[in-house]
Amino acid sequence: MKVTLALSLLPLAIASPTYPASQKPKPAPGLADLAKKAGLKYFGTAIDNVVLDNKQYTDIAFNKSEFNQVTPANGQKWVNIEPSRNVFNYTLGDQIVVPSKKAGQLRRCHNFVWHQQLPTWLTSQKWSKQELIDILENHIKNEARHYYNDCYAWDVVNEAFNDNGTYRSDIWLDTIGPSYIEYAFKFARKYTAPGTKLYYNDYNMETVNNKTLAVQALVKDFQKRRVPIDGIGLQAHFVTGSSPSYDQIRAAQQLYTSLGLETALTELDVRTALPDDATKQATQAKNYADSVKACVDEERCVGVTVWDFWDPVSWVPSTFPGQGNATLYNTDFSRKPAYYAVADVLKAAAK
Repeated sequence: MKVTLALSLLPLAIASPTYPASQKPKPAPGLADLAKKAGLKYFGTAIDNVVLDNKQYTDIAFNKSEFNQVTPANGQKWVNIEPSRNVFNYTLGDQIVVPSKKAGQLRRCHNFVWHQQLPTWLTSQKWSKQELIDILENHIKNEARHYYNDCYAWDVVNEAFNDNGTYRSDIWLDTIGPSYIEYAFKFARKYTAPGTKLYYNDYNMETVNNKTLAVQALVKDFQKRRVPIDGIGLQAHFVTGSSPSYDQIRAAQQLYTSLGLETALTELDVRTALPDDATKQATQAKNYADSVKACVDEERCVGVTVWDFWDPVSWVPSTFPGQGNATLYNTDFSRKPAYYAVADVLKAAAK
């Protein structure tokens, strides 16, 4: 999703009270250890570059007992990777990928194609259809080769549909047409390492609705014409007290798992209307637990990624004024009731 707040703005986001149910982190087993015992491939977190100088944060983020998969929240997006045409800068992506490799973690790489966080050189002029296809291929080729052996999965295309199931109008659709999605997946298969999982990723994908049915139709068309696609990412940005139910999430996943694809919850958080209180935290804990259980109980759901785990670097307060406290850890790094609710679901599912 969008860029998180800079650290200089963190005091504005630090409105997270600590409740008696919260506890300081303890040694293993962490959520990733529990997730593997429950049959998942991973339990992971997004990490943004703005907080990499905070050792208390990085000691948790790069602890594969707690998170055995990481997703660069912004470092691999187009504006950072190719800031000028055919000039590539992998610094921000590498700042997260390199330590995660040393820590023995997996990576979901994010993303090749999106309508946001595009560089000015790309959006400030008109391109012909063939020019933009060539630009798209060149970008995917270079980024995929740089991270060739580094990514369990790539979010190839991100948020290409409106909620009503129509294609989103953006530079890609308006210039190339709907086939830009197919081009992106074909280029991704061509240039990524064999076995890399290629995902379509989007929000409001956690119930059966016009968008999820449109994506299912896309998958069926791709399979019929042998266009590569391996998985569907359900972003799972939820709201405390109005999150999709366990049954709704299961039904949404089965639109794709029934076709042989894998699924994952790729950006899970549950934001709360502030001020927070113990009742809201209890509801949030249930929303988190139901979401994780919906993945655990779906055979082809491979894992859960939270969209960061620490409230001060969540994207929520800057995007949804008056809302926050969306993650598993309080400002003082104590674990919330939601953390323990997730752990309980994973423990109960241990195989």
